[in-house]
Amino acid sequence: MDKPFICASSPTSPVDVNAIAAVLSQPAVEGMDWSLVIGGIVLIVAALFLIFILKRIVVNSILGIVAFVVIRFLLGIDLPFLPTLIVSVVFGLAGIGTMLLLYFLGLLG
Repeated sequence: MDKPFICASSPTSPVDVNAIAAVLSQPAVEGMDWSLVIGGIVLIVAALFLIFILKRIVVNSILGIVAFVVIRFLLGIDLPFLPTLIVSVVFGLAGIGTMLLLYFLGLLG
């Protein structure tokens, strides 16, 4: 390829394809350790996954605490305080529902 390629966006400036290929074939950093790049990508993916999972857990726990407060103080259902609070924080709304079921069946004092 003796003639330089003419770029369509700028018809007056020739582009040397061989020079571009030579630049692109060189590594960005001499002696770059690719295991660090791969490790960084893995850590970023793991952090995003943890944020996604933890966000759901935190929302479920907050909803459980709100339901506990509503049931205990607004509706006046006298559930045991500490066990119900712990279950509502750990299991959220499902835990509150289970505690209510146990209470109404007479299994929870």
